[in-house]
Amino acid sequence: MSKRAADATEEQVSALKAGGRPFVDTPPDEMGDFEDEFEDEYESEDEIIEAGVDGRPDAEREAEEQRDAMDVDKQTFIPGRTKLAPGETLTPDPSTYEMLHTLSTPWPCLSFDIVKDNLGDNRKTYPAAVYAVAGTQADIERPKENELMVIKLSGLSRMERENESDSDGDSDDEAAEPILESKSIPLTSTTNRIRSHQTPSPSGDYSKPPQTLTATMLENSQILIHDVTPHLATFDNPGTILAPSASKPLSTLRMHKSEGYALDWSPLQPLGKLLTGDNDGLIYVTTRTEGGGWVTDNRPFTAHSSSIEELQWSPNERNVFASASSDGTVKVWDVRSKSRKPAVDVKISNTDVNVMTWSHQTFHLLATGADDGKWAVWDLRHWKPDANNASAQLKPKAVASFDFHKEPITSIEWHPSDDSVVAVASADNTLTLWDLAVELDDEEGRDASLADVPPQLLFVHYMESVKELHWQAQMAGTIMATGSGGFGVFKTISV
Repeated sequence: MSKRAADATEEQVSALKAGGRPFVDTPPDEMGDFEDEFEDEYESEDEIIEAGVDGRPDAEREAEEQRDAMDVDKQTFIPGRTKLAPGETLTPDPSTYEMLHTLSTPWPCLSFDIVKDNLGDNRKTYPAAVYAVAGTQADIERPKENELMVIKLSGLSRMERENESDSDGDSDDEAAEPILESKSIPLTSTTNRIRSHQTPSPSGDYSKPPQTLTATMLENSQILIHDVTPHLATFDNPGTILAPSASKPLSTLRMHKSEGYALDWSPLQPLGKLLTGDNDGLIYVTTRTEGGGWVTDNRPFTAHSSSIEELQWSPNERNVFASASSDGTVKVWDVRSKSRKPAVDVKISNTDVNVMTWSHQTFHLLATGADDGKWAVWDLRHWKPDANNASAQLKPKAVASFDFHKEPITSIEWHPSDDSVVAVASADNTLTLWDLAVELDDEEGRDASLADVPPQLLFVHYMESVKELHWQAQMAGTIMATGSGGFGVFKTISV
């Protein structure tokens, strides 16, 4: 049998924001195959229910079976608290999703990034399309099978609703079959982290489409910079043949002597400015020149005592960045500093600070996720050095802190247009959505079984070994994530 979440009606969504029970959902067990490295179609198979010996219509039997399944166990599944009995599995509740698609790849991807496209912003129509780049983690004995994947997902349809008729919306478009297209750039090592950046053409011709660059941080400690613009163009121009040189990196950076996982492009440097951090605690800044070359400052930032886990450029100050480390600290730096010391040094955890996200809506807010499963929101305005001891390590109080997850936080990201919503991924195989604007009325009663579930928790999506998530900023509320089983793209009705 399966343990299912309660159906989510509009009334229940409202109740949830008022402190009600969260929706808990999982992707289907069967995932789309990725058989051809260049292009493949995938679709989920509809369950076929035949009429039984009683001769009742299929729809009637199916409805009764669903009611029986709900009657078997109405317990809410809570990650880290609820234990599945032998034979029980988690299944998705389609009524809580507006869109849900999954796909598998030849090898798992530890990291990916969504690429901004020219299809327009604030898209709400279906079928939808998503462009992305990803790096694989091939078997240790088959490193030459690693690749940088340039991906286009199209034909992403909205979930079908039983009460919708053919006259509701454009049913033909919404029923389109999902299509996966991919272009491959060979790599010789596992990708630890990959990020994309769009910049005007080096020639300065702003009438041309933006150039899309990727920085790929490999397990062998090298950082490869590629121009994937031609690969993206092939998706919209069928028959285009890529030149052999298209897969060659523009530059290979070799300043790191150990592998790393921290990588970020500056959003305020159009040509391209890159932060990279390694397991030795060293942070380097690499800048693209007007001539198209790449220059790395050979003076690393070195104040961390352990590995650099995350780097984030400030969204509004071009010379400022933050670093998170397994030494439990977050430091804020100014690249113009001659001392190479952090402007602010904050101890925020007794465990590794794995991930970090800087709000692009409210610039003084920073969210972090740690190895003990806790994640928190910080107000940088409170991170002011002691006037009498500028080098003192600060220990400020978080604006908000949550210990709902019981396993390490593996990814965290602010909603691109709503500074109260945060998406969090954890090693407990869940991706959770949170609304920090929700407050629980002191007089409001709560189900005793949900006493340790924060009212700010909006949604729980199950995904095996989820590693990284990103919002698709051009499609409000849409999230793409990667895990050991492949990729998932979904949009809930609660965000």
